[in-house]
Amino acid sequence: MPDGTDLLCTRPRGVLRGAVLTFVFAGVLATAAATGSLPRQEPAAGRAGAPPGAERAARDRAPVDSAALRRAAAAAMADGKSGKEAAEEFVSRSGDRWGAVYDKREYEEFEQSLDGSYTGVGLSAGRADGDRVRITRVRADGPAARAGLRVGDRLVSVDGHPVDGLSVSEAVALLRGDGVPGSSVALRVERGRTAWTQTLRRARLATDPVTVRRLDDGAVLIRVEAFTKGVGTRVRDAVREAPAGAGVLLDLRGNAGGLVTEAATAASAFLDGGLVATYDVEGEERAVYAEGGGDTERPLVALVDGGTMSAAELLTGALQDRGRAVTVGSRTFGKGSVQMPSTLPDGSVAELTVGHYRTPAGHAVDGRGITPDLSADERAEERARTVLSGLGGGS
Repeated sequence: MPDGTDLLCTRPRGVLRGAVLTFVFAGVLATAAATGSLPRQEPAAGRAGAPPGAERAARDRAPVDSAALRRAAAAAMADGKSGKEAAEEFVSRSGDRWGAVYDKREYEEFEQSLDGSYTGVGLSAGRADGDRVRITRVRADGPAARAGLRVGDRLVSVDGHPVDGLSVSEAVALLRGDGVPGSSVALRVERGRTAWTQTLRRARLATDPVTVRRLDDGAVLIRVEAFTKGVGTRVRDAVREAPAGAGVLLDLRGNAGGLVTEAATAASAFLDGGLVATYDVEGEERAVYAEGGGDTERPLVALVDGGTMSAAELLTGALQDRGRAVTVGSRTFGKGSVQMPSTLPDGSVAELTVGHYRTPAGHAVDGRGITPDLSADERAEERARTVLSGLGGGS
């Protein structure tokens, strides 16, 4: 299972009425449009944590009727009820796994997250030991780190709500709460035989989703944690600035997506134009293309895992299908659905699944993921570096 994290990741998704807003990845915020958000006026595209059969059923289900959703929200408001809650019920009954309903504030914060900032406590959570939730990452400068929380600590409850049996996204929604900087959240934590309650204050945190460094063999490692605004250009600049002949290790592990446009720009660093992906919107097929002029000769290896999803899968599929990179790691998450925002009468916003995308070779990703060329779990980076060296990418 991928981590749940309060770094940028997949799109928050609304849950049943009476439950808090859910985020797949994040003790706090989540990202942008999972398999990538296209700009707001266009559709946003999208591991299958659910059984493959359930994913296929979701894929085959007809898209949610946005007009009917707006009518349901309007009817509820006319009866003096909450339009947002009516919309959440409508989406829940539709079975749209990635559908989401936001109030105005939530949607503004969601869009703000695309700029690389979020409100949270600076930890990631993942499922372990059956139904238990454990901390899988602690941001060094975040509230969780300052409170002494560590990777491996078990998260027992959030504000008194037990998290055992909840999905990671539901636990993450509790961590996020109202998303207001300075608001407090009480975590019940276990470490070995010791248990205690730790109260943290949420903070506004900035992310740096791109890390570039030279490896000891001369190759360049480019790690991309999310496709927020400007990331594609940073990847392209890093490739252009790399020494001549140096190979690139593109690390997309744990990258839960972001903007499709940014993933396409990143693809342009390695491709001389051409198809990146196709996607359908309510039956109409569209395409995403790379820009021309990319470096098509430099040796390239892409590292992926079960936390690689959405826009990151779109990029992986393009590089793999077009023979531009050797992919190493484990099967990716499998989120390839397309969402489109729709404003409701009360100002809230619903994002509904309207279609799915495919790789250049026509492979569907949703519920399937992408199988890398070379399988590697432990020591995957070492394996990837060996492969890159074999391609002539090291000194």
